[in-house]
Amino acid sequence: MSILHRATFTTSAARLDQLPPPTTAEVCFVGRSNSGKSSAINVLTNQRRLAFSSKTPGRTRLINMFGIPDPLDPAGHLGFLVDLPGYGYASIAREAKEEWAEVLGEYLRQRESLAGVVLLIDIRRGVTELDRRLAHWIAPSGRPVLALLTKADKLPYGQRMNAVFAVKKALAELGTLHAIPFSATHRIGLEETAQFIENWISPKVVP
Repeated sequence: MSILHRATFTTSAARLDQLPPPTTAEVCFVGRSNSGKSSAINVLTNQRRLAFSSKTPGRTRLINMFGIPDPLDPAGHLGFLVDLPGYGYASIAREAKEEWAEVLGEYLRQRESLAGVVLLIDIRRGVTELDRRLAHWIAPSGRPVLALLTKADKLPYGQRMNAVFAVKKALAELGTLHAIPFSATHRIGLEETAQFIENWISPKVVP
């Protein structure tokens, strides 16, 4: 069993100062609203409703943390999956967008326990200007990034591979970048993605 399957909800926070102190490895999930972030978290953890998506896209503004229990320490965690607010929905007021962007940027730049970033990109849309802005925030940190090209079942194999090449080229400033075609509904790229995340959280643990 994957260690990700053990994930449980730990806490929600609207601001960074409301998060627990950084202790062990955190892997954050970030992407445009409606990029399939919640679905990806749920299928990777083998749970139907661990992560929730708002019925109104762009409304979920909380940072949600899901802890992975440490089998050797019942009170501790091997690491955390961190669901960051989706970004980029036109219906959100400009002031709220900027405040939201500030929270995202601060987490990506300052969170000491951040071990890796999972960036979700709709494979049919490709890299947007907002995705590039996010890359500018991430790049200086040197954190490794895994780009999940979601909804990959919508494209044939050859177009998926072309999309991978295009994303790598568009986000070349991210030195350590891997891109994987992914589909939560068809379980495309699931095992490869899980292995990346498990290795970021606990390289020495074999599920």
